[in-house]
Amino acid sequence: MTESTGKNRRDFLRTTSLAAGTAMVSQITLGNTAHAAGSDVIKVGLIGCGGRGTGAVENLCEAAKDDKNVKIVALADLFPDHLQTCRDRLQKSKFVKDKFDVKEDQCFSGFDAHEKLIKTDVDLVILATPPGFRPMMLEEAINAGKHIFTEKPVGVDGTGIRKVLAAAEVAKSKGLAIAAGTQRRHSSAYNEAIKLVHDGAIGEIQAARCYWNQGALWMKPREASWSDMEWQVRNWLYFTWLSGDHIVEQHVHNIDVVNWAIGNHPVRAVGMGGRQVRTSPDYGQIFDHFAIDFEYPNDVHVMSMCRQIEGCEKDISESVVGTAGKFWSSGNGNATHLSGKTKFQSNRRQVNPYVQEHIDLLASIRAGKPVNELKTVAESTLTAIMGRMSAYTGKAVTWEQALNSKLDLMPSKLVMGDLAVPPVAVPGQTELI
Repeated sequence: MTESTGKNRRDFLRTTSLAAGTAMVSQITLGNTAHAAGSDVIKVGLIGCGGRGTGAVENLCEAAKDDKNVKIVALADLFPDHLQTCRDRLQKSKFVKDKFDVKEDQCFSGFDAHEKLIKTDVDLVILATPPGFRPMMLEEAINAGKHIFTEKPVGVDGTGIRKVLAAAEVAKSKGLAIAAGTQRRHSSAYNEAIKLVHDGAIGEIQAARCYWNQGALWMKPREASWSDMEWQVRNWLYFTWLSGDHIVEQHVHNIDVVNWAIGNHPVRAVGMGGRQVRTSPDYGQIFDHFAIDFEYPNDVHVMSMCRQIEGCEKDISESVVGTAGKFWSSGNGNATHLSGKTKFQSNRRQVNPYVQEHIDLLASIRAGKPVNELKTVAESTLTAIMGRMSAYTGKAVTWEQALNSKLDLMPSKLVMGDLAVPPVAVPGQTELI
């Protein structure tokens, strides 16, 4: 845990101010600002050519629609079929096709594909592989001096998060821009509302809650030709070593908003969860529901829930209660509200936050004022990991325990072949490591 509540809050608010400043910088026409990496051209490489990675490239190219000096030049993925599908889609995509300049020798596949791409002359790397690979890839890209857009979360265990926090400091020392896929931080609706919260509009924060309760997600039935490793990576959502479980992979968005609003991370978590509906081996070994009580400094408690079960009430939202009012979001983050002595409702049209995060990243590179969101997304990721650890074991887990955990979920060898599925966690029996 860091030195004091006040110091943590100041750090978070400083990050918030930086985000707001970046949003102002983003109004600059990208092509008319400072050069990137000694050249007008920002060369972009994508690592992880699935749906989210392909979408991230489209979002970035839409963000740079008036900047002719952004080019997509390299692609990398474990699977050649993913790479080809991505390539075909991007070549036809409205915002991408004129920026697409990927030659055959700049397409890489296999477990070392990311290494090959990072060794090219790309300036900016988009990381959209399954989260389990992210600490390793962040470390390598930063060491190679690349700017980065990384999807969330940025790890699946304390071992990975320690690497990411160290890499964040290296990135800062090198002046690298790092933006994360926590797009609510780039939403004008959220920024306006949370600035009011930080300015005292709802008084002192007393409690909060955050939910991501939805139906089922995709699953790919195993094919006879797939090895254990291939099956697991193609169904990465359902294996903790790859996704961190859905509390980490998905619910991190809502948790990040609460950390942002409170200006701190929790000190302790007590949680529960289970696997009640998705019990087939097709769904790996993750849970289908969680409920966590996060304790923040000053005895502020946050109720966190997430669920992926069909036929149940859906709710994707956050709410923060203060001594003088309340902040809440609605409509999957598309609207924010304040009640109390200061009333606020976001009602003006905003740029798609999935695009705005790339506008902000590119503008920060062009202006020579690099954003670095790696520490905040790492802390939000660790918050979610902390909740999962408590639910899996049935034990209370402190911030220090989660951060210093010796748990390392990454397999010792990354090769196509046999890979046993770990047992489903059983609270009260699964060991806290």
